[in-house]
Amino acid sequence: MIQVHKLTFNPFAENTYILSDETNDCVIIDPGCYYQEERQQLKDYITSKGLKPVALWNTHCHLDHVFGNFFVSQEYGLELGAHELDMPTLAHMPIAANMYGITGYQQSPDPGYFIKENTKITFGNSELEVLFTPGHAPGHIVFYSAADKFVINGDVLFQGSFGRYDLPGGDFNVLKESIVNVMFNLPDDTVVYTGHGNETTIGIEKQSNPILMM
Repeated sequence: MIQVHKLTFNPFAENTYILSDETNDCVIIDPGCYYQEERQQLKDYITSKGLKPVALWNTHCHLDHVFGNFFVSQEYGLELGAHELDMPTLAHMPIAANMYGITGYQQSPDPGYFIKENTKITFGNSELEVLFTPGHAPGHIVFYSAADKFVINGDVLFQGSFGRYDLPGGDFNVLKESIVNVMFNLPDDTVVYTGHGNETTIGIEKQSNPILMM
């Protein structure tokens, strides 16, 4: 069974996720740790639980989700995995940081490998399905566990809301299609772990998410 641990980091209040199972292997998804104390908090959690990081993945490469990529890759000797279509998003990081007045960040390494949609990726004894959900970012993917009934969804769905589509590579119609045709095809009791804010479920969002009215 996969355990999901959330840490909220950086000035954008981004949710970083550490997934682990009974083998104590773990994966780090969207590390947003920007400040030194945030990097230490992530490290302390991993150490306190006796976990072994085996993978570093991004749902997408907006700067708030990749601030910690350099630290994690260096600290644990991990290559970054992300979708190939989000390489322009990653390359845009310095421009985005300048727009927001962000300085002193560590530039993310390029992916060491690409994660493809409609495939299964594993760690320990666990398996996750990769679903392609562009619209917020061109190479956005989510990680779905059918066995444990959750999805690490980045910035696609939020509790009562949905991801921005006004950033470079964003597209409202594409985002809506991802939500309606991909996310809303998941079982209603699937817990949605969001890139910002609180968790929700597919069933709740199918009933009331405002994107359905747009």
